[in-house]
Amino acid sequence: QCLLSGSWRSDAGCRMVVSVLGKDGSFSGSYLPGPAAGNFEILTSPLEGSQQDAGLVLQPTFSFTVHWRLREASWTTVFLGQCYVGTNGEETLHTLWLLREAAHSASEDWKGTR
Repeated sequence: QCLLSGSWRSDAGCRMVVSVLGKDGSFSGSYLPGPAAGNFEILTSPLEGSQQDAGLVLQPTFSFTVHWRLREASWTTVFLGQCYVGTNGEETLHTLWLLREAAHSASEDWKGTR
């Protein structure tokens, strides 16, 4: 069974901690980026999400949003993925993400999404 509660580390060194997992599948916690953040000073940022009922599905899907705490910029990232349980019982998360940076004007909107 795959449950998101606990601490997770990505291949890039990012760390996600899910501290509250509700009975309805909702969860909250914090996210801290790894070295890939570059020159930005990024503080531990709050996250909120939802997981498919792990009692019904062994390898549930999930999504969560991170509202970054930055001094220099305004970012929001959404993650969408699935939790897999390997033959050895180890849980692994596979995700896709989309980052949105606040644009200064509508004409610069095109460069706000990565």
